[in-house]
Amino acid sequence: MGVTNDYRKREESITMSSEPLAEGPTHELLTLNIGPHHPATHGVLRLIATLEGEIVRDIQPIIGYVHTGIEKTCEQKQYWKVIPCIERMDYLSYYFNAMAFCGAVESLLEVEVPPRAQYLRVIHLELNRIMSHLVWLGTSALDLGAVSMFWYCFRERETILDLFEMSSGQRMHTRYIQVGGVFEDIPVGFAEKVRKFVREMPARADQYAALLEKNEIVLARLRNTCKLDEPTLLSLGVTGPLLRAAGNPWDLRKAAPYSSYDHFDFKIPVGTVGDNYDRYRVRHAELYESTKIIEQALDGLPEGPFITPDRKVALPPRHELATSMEALIHHFKLVTEGFRVPPGEAYYPIEGPRGELGCFVRSDGSAKPARVHMRDPSFVNLQATAPMVKDAYIADLIATLAMLDPILGGIDR
Repeated sequence: MGVTNDYRKREESITMSSEPLAEGPTHELLTLNIGPHHPATHGVLRLIATLEGEIVRDIQPIIGYVHTGIEKTCEQKQYWKVIPCIERMDYLSYYFNAMAFCGAVESLLEVEVPPRAQYLRVIHLELNRIMSHLVWLGTSALDLGAVSMFWYCFRERETILDLFEMSSGQRMHTRYIQVGGVFEDIPVGFAEKVRKFVREMPARADQYAALLEKNEIVLARLRNTCKLDEPTLLSLGVTGPLLRAAGNPWDLRKAAPYSSYDHFDFKIPVGTVGDNYDRYRVRHAELYESTKIIEQALDGLPEGPFITPDRKVALPPRHELATSMEALIHHFKLVTEGFRVPPGEAYYPIEGPRGELGCFVRSDGSAKPARVHMRDPSFVNLQATAPMVKDAYIADLIATLAMLDPILGGIDR
């Protein structure tokens, strides 16, 4: 009871600052709660907005409503058991969550991931990026009143989830990326189905553009609204499509390549104005680039193992368990005790759908991490909400929040 009262006192002590008008009498300011269950907030987010009529003078995001303690939970689990837990953080980027964590652990173990596993990771990461962008585009268009776009985007999303189910057995939270490689090699027919999808996807993206970019309402809602310049974005630590929309081409797939991204030819879409329209255009253009990467990865997919041969890290093949006592021992030890990681620290950043997603892991030499911390882009990018929407209309606030693409599971963790 005392904790609840303390929280309420802190909640009520929040003061909203607003600049007085340059001239004329001081108008009455209204404090309005948006959320925490408003359907246009893309999760359980609460916004305390200070309004002057329909104009937003200040805004304060209040987070923590879906706090799950995932990082702390990871510290109580063996390394290989962390993966299904951490995938549920940003629930639209589960492959990226697993990739960041596995990359940090592999850095500490100094495990070499086979080339085939690297390519398979890229294929699934880029499919996941397309899927995440489709959910963003469908829900953002819904916020603007374009109801049919939601169904069109989810049509392609379902196709991607079918592919995930084919390769891993699960549509979401697949646990496909493992320390040292991937869970299993792709099944027969998977590559052909992926090729069919990447052939169709550019035409689907053209349809999205035809529906939205000639719509006067959409253009009026997005063009020249809620601009934010590159220096301000950099000072706030903003990354991903929001930063690229302001003209900065920073993308970790090019700036600090990982998992064989340096083997592929693709472009980094950037904007010029840094408004909501540029934010939409950058993400839309990334749909095309991701299909190019997937196609190149399929064309150049190397032969070889899909996971490291180090049996102290990876489970031995199941067919060996009946004939090899050593394989049986390794399997038993890994399942019951896990593998030990040498003491040390590692930070592994990757380019997620919303920006730089990084994982920090500290090891004390045991089979469980001593510390796990995620640098989630949604959490950092949320800081940009207030400067973006200052002196804009409430309607622009809703559109801007959609263009931010925040995932509250990743923000609260």
